[in-house]
Amino acid sequence: MRRPHRSHPVFILPRNRTILEILVFVRAAMKPLIGISCCVKLFGTFGMPNHAASDTYVRATDFVVGGIPVLIPANGERSDSAGIAARLDGLILTGSRSNVEPARYGGKPHPEGVPEDHERDGATLPLIRAAVAAGLPILAICRGLQELNVALGGSLHQRLQDLPDRMDHATPMAGNGRLRTGKAHTVSVTPGGWLHRLAQSSSILVNSLHNQGIDRLADGLLAEATAPDGTIEAVRGTSSGFVVGVQWHPEYDWDRDELSRRIFESFGAAVAARARGLAAAAD
Repeated sequence: MRRPHRSHPVFILPRNRTILEILVFVRAAMKPLIGISCCVKLFGTFGMPNHAASDTYVRATDFVVGGIPVLIPANGERSDSAGIAARLDGLILTGSRSNVEPARYGGKPHPEGVPEDHERDGATLPLIRAAVAAGLPILAICRGLQELNVALGGSLHQRLQDLPDRMDHATPMAGNGRLRTGKAHTVSVTPGGWLHRLAQSSSILVNSLHNQGIDRLADGLLAEATAPDGTIEAVRGTSSGFVVGVQWHPEYDWDRDELSRRIFESFGAAVAARARGLAAAAD
């Protein structure tokens, strides 16, 4: 009798179960599928559109979260948001140079030359709402935080540096990547919240690579941290389930910064807990 190849997992399926219960059992026993939102970017000599996400998110998902990275294409309103959310175990909303289209939150049009990504907006905003409805763990980063706020009914400041008494949150382009993504300012952490439990401190240092920021906070979110100028730097969802967002980029330094790593570990723990809950419900 041939022994199963060691590189393939062997599942002992429970007896007398429905197909749905068996699928839940198998899914819980496998590595989770983590969706990573993509942007549309033009590559190559002829500027062909590509769906892209930074390697930093892929590596954090693989090495820290312990999941299988699944890139979610920016297919605009044609995307099957509910279908995608139903197949994922967690969702990471990535940062990007592009800004959320102001029409999505009732804002004035961007000045000419400000980068937008209509296809990403069309795909990601409905996906966020579908993921929240499905109880999917969500980790939103930079643009992802702004998308989360807009998807749930909030609005954005388009250029923080143009507002009175606000800092310039954008870091100039630099040849040295670690210089560009290094710590830029402090953040005050809300006592007793998700981030405070991870940081074990009321003040932390973060990098800063954004122009836009939260203006009106969505009803379904609470502020978890603020910059010295009052800009909201982190949020969490008020309903059940793991929905969090940070305005900075923990994916850049999770391999050398303890808090950045804990943020991804916290997300991974939420994904695992949801999988256990689904398996228990099937029982």
